[in-house]
Amino acid sequence: MLKNYLKTAFRSFKRHKLFTFINVIGLAIGISAALVIFLIVNYDLTFNQNIKDSDRIYRVVSDYSFQGDPFYNSGVTGPLPEAARSQVTGLEVVAPVFTSNYKVTIPAKTPGKFKNQDVAYADKTYFDLFPRQWLAGSATNSLNEPFQVVLSEKQAQKYFPKYTYDQIIGKQVVYADSIKTTVTGIVAEPAGNTDLEFHDFISHSTMMSVADMKKQLIGNWGGTTSNSQMFVKLTPKTTRANIIGQLNRLVTKNTPDANKNSGYKSSLNLQPLSDLHFNSHYGSFNKPVANKTTLYLLMAVAAFLLLLGCINFVNLTTAQATQRAKEIGIRKTMGSSRKQIIVQYLSETLMVTLLAVVISMALSPLILKLFADFISADIKFNPLNNPVLIGFVILLTLVVSFVAGFYPAMVLSKFQPVLVLKNQAYSGTSKTRNAWLRKSLTVTQFIIAQFFIMATILVSKQIYYVLHKDLGFKKDAIVNVFMPWNAKNKSLKDVYVNKIKEMPQVAILSRGGDVPSSNGWSSNDATYRDGKREVKSELYTKSGDENFIKVYHIKLLGGRNVSMADTAHAMIINETYAHLMGFKNANDAIGKYVEFGPKQKRQVVGVFGDFHQASLHAIIKPLAIFPQMYNMDGLHIALKPETAGGNEWKTATAAMEKEWKELFPDDDFEFHFFDDSIAKMYTKEQQISKLLTWAMGLSIFISCLGLLGLAMFTTGARTKEIGVRKVLGATVAQIVALLSRELILLVLLAFVVVTPIAVWAMNKWIQNFADHTSLSWWVFALSGAGMLLTALITLSSQTVRAAVANPVKSLRSE
Repeated sequence: MLKNYLKTAFRSFKRHKLFTFINVIGLAIGISAALVIFLIVNYDLTFNQNIKDSDRIYRVVSDYSFQGDPFYNSGVTGPLPEAARSQVTGLEVVAPVFTSNYKVTIPAKTPGKFKNQDVAYADKTYFDLFPRQWLAGSATNSLNEPFQVVLSEKQAQKYFPKYTYDQIIGKQVVYADSIKTTVTGIVAEPAGNTDLEFHDFISHSTMMSVADMKKQLIGNWGGTTSNSQMFVKLTPKTTRANIIGQLNRLVTKNTPDANKNSGYKSSLNLQPLSDLHFNSHYGSFNKPVANKTTLYLLMAVAAFLLLLGCINFVNLTTAQATQRAKEIGIRKTMGSSRKQIIVQYLSETLMVTLLAVVISMALSPLILKLFADFISADIKFNPLNNPVLIGFVILLTLVVSFVAGFYPAMVLSKFQPVLVLKNQAYSGTSKTRNAWLRKSLTVTQFIIAQFFIMATILVSKQIYYVLHKDLGFKKDAIVNVFMPWNAKNKSLKDVYVNKIKEMPQVAILSRGGDVPSSNGWSSNDATYRDGKREVKSELYTKSGDENFIKVYHIKLLGGRNVSMADTAHAMIINETYAHLMGFKNANDAIGKYVEFGPKQKRQVVGVFGDFHQASLHAIIKPLAIFPQMYNMDGLHIALKPETAGGNEWKTATAAMEKEWKELFPDDDFEFHFFDDSIAKMYTKEQQISKLLTWAMGLSIFISCLGLLGLAMFTTGARTKEIGVRKVLGATVAQIVALLSRELILLVLLAFVVVTPIAVWAMNKWIQNFADHTSLSWWVFALSGAGMLLTALITLSSQTVRAAVANPVKSLRSE
């Protein structure tokens, strides 16, 4: 029986080669997308799943609100973990983690230097929360004393490649040229996917022995940095709300004035461990944060592409039903049951699907390479070592075979032998029902395709808007270089600055901290008092000398600029903060004093125009710029314009690198053009745009394949009708219009249905931006016109050929 089914299937494929090709290609595209997207989604959704009691583990985070607009920080104040251990009940484990990035030196090894290593200051409670296998040493004897370090097996092999794990115990590792640690333990790499993939664990008590870090831990209740993080494990019966309440009361006890200003609020929150990999508000550690919306979008794309392939199969199979009617009639006459015919046609569908799966397995590695900048390098297509992927492929094959083949099998198996053998396979009702099904499925195809077109155009429009909008500063022809903060000889930095200033390609140079707009930020609690009232708020700060606003063409609206003489006493503020202080005319804030804690006060000496300090997702926040005695290692270099066809900028950066290597040989030279940094802030949107572009192209391709198949069937079935019409005087244009009218109306109907859906969805997406482009009518008109034109071109390949055919041939009787 099986052999007979296979033989029949191969004969059918051979007889209808083009229709089989369309079906296989449509399904192969959908299955390829599903396989790749499964790998991506499964990779992200399995993060932090192998940690015991993960449902009781949380990260303590800081939430802020300024005039109703929320913003977030993954860190906590330095003193909080130790205070929580003694003053908060219901916590089984409190694990502080302070992250940093250091140059590493191995004294006993040549060359023994490793650059830019991420490290975590932690104590043994970290391994109580996130256990690892100990390959040497033990949790009992590690991280108890200052200047101890635990290495991961990967890092141990990297630092000491010629030693066994036991031999590495007791070796010395030096961080940042001054923090000399002794290895007391080596742990295995974490099992499964995790965001907590640290490799160097320095004992947390070491921070108390480093002067600059000691300030973070003692008494600094007003400063929050994302480097200082805190994980807790709740006791089994303790509620999340209970701990949040206790933590906030603890902070209020130590900072009683923090929330007195009605426009500014701060609070602590508990972020579930399961949320760590997906919440972009707080970020992760050394793994990129996944976006659940993007993952859902990916799953929707895979589902839609599979649906389009299945729709093609259903449409073309039911359209060809009459050509196989006599075969079915004879089979039933010879004794075949309806069940046997259903099994036969489902087996044919399974064979088509298996062929599509084989093609998909070959395409998937290529697709992964194509989207290499979109997905993690850890994602590999290796089905032989991935039983979960094999299971998914088997399940997908069965589901697609059933979805694509069930309805056609039911339709074909219902034919009555008596009617079939009289050339009356369909009754009027069933013919109408099948025609309406094909029309409905075709409309569905073009709804999906047109939605992708509309979404692609709008996302591209928003990306163009954010990259070309006036952000309030200059971003072109500016190079950013950050000097090593731990340089042994501080005077070398001045030498390097002077060398750059002398370069002929440099117009002006500024020393400062961070660039005007970035994803990082620094802030302080600030208070303005006018005698009658006080205004407390979170004031964002940036450090820069007198050239900072000149390099970036930030407009000074009133007062004077800062200078290096103002490191302790003066600052300039933006319009937003001047208005928050209560001045309708921003320049009225000049001369006023703002307090930063009980001992520091700065005078406002100037007001500058607002500019966007982050991506356009965020609103403009109150900001101050002032010079500092420290944290001025950022170089903001404005270059002179390049001549036509010139390479002055390339020459300048090469000269900067040369001078760097002479002065800072132990540190890597890195530079960034500021406009490139701005563009990288919208990487997620650019990735979505790329994804939508591919989804749009594939959906149009699959839909047009189906349209082409239906056009071929329609023209073939109406060959004699076309011949009669031509003999009676119909023109080519009239016949083309006749054959195309019905399918074109379906495309137009799809446009009418999809437009309000797209308007709603796109409006919802664009609200994620505080500043965004308009939802223009031409986006939808262009999408509809483009789809209509594509459909007309696809149909014309068959309708024109049928219209110009010789009617004598079409009317000739067999």
